[in-house]
Amino acid sequence: MNILIIDDDADLAAVTADCLEDAGFTVRSAVTAAEALKKLDDVHLILLDISLPDGTGFDLCRQLRQETQIPIIFISARTRDTDKVEGLGIGGDDYVAKPYSLDELLARVKAHLRRSYPARKNFGNIEVDISGRKVRRQGVEIFLSQKEFDLLSVFINNKNTVIPKEKLWSDVWGGSESEPSTLTVHICRLREKLEENPANPKHIKTVHRVGYIFEVPV
Repeated sequence: MNILIIDDDADLAAVTADCLEDAGFTVRSAVTAAEALKKLDDVHLILLDISLPDGTGFDLCRQLRQETQIPIIFISARTRDTDKVEGLGIGGDDYVAKPYSLDELLARVKAHLRRSYPARKNFGNIEVDISGRKVRRQGVEIFLSQKEFDLLSVFINNKNTVIPKEKLWSDVWGGSESEPSTLTVHICRLREKLEENPANPKHIKTVHRVGYIFEVPV
């Protein structure tokens, strides 16, 4: 899984990245909020400092929560209760004070990933095995192409959130040039394979002039 560290303390970020990589994670790093926003593709968890050169981690968290529910763990030398309350109140999932124990941070990262990305996810009669990249509907395995599964993964990771077409395009195809109908075709194929009534989908719904939403019961 991919973890993004957003911290202008290069030395601490490097040590933290080494620890996470030793545990099997893929790690990206960003020094500023602007840089971080360019590295969000396929990120599963964010470690976010509060003090950044171009703003605050609080502001960035608020912005991210308008677009995604990726787990966010604040990492900060600011240890006042008011900072912790604010961080958790605006959408942060956890708050770890610097200097932190790498073992403790790793344990918290793993805990949040287990909660947010269980190996299997069920949506009505649809069962998705994330690690095995397999999908079953009513117990019968359904073949999805690589791009179809990648697209479904983006929907699952952003369930019940409106996803702009541009994000789907970027996350699945990397922003590479292709026919404008490519996304539409893949959405139609997913509906045909997963929905009981593709013409009136229960899960993969179009949001006019914006994109799509993957609706599942909370």
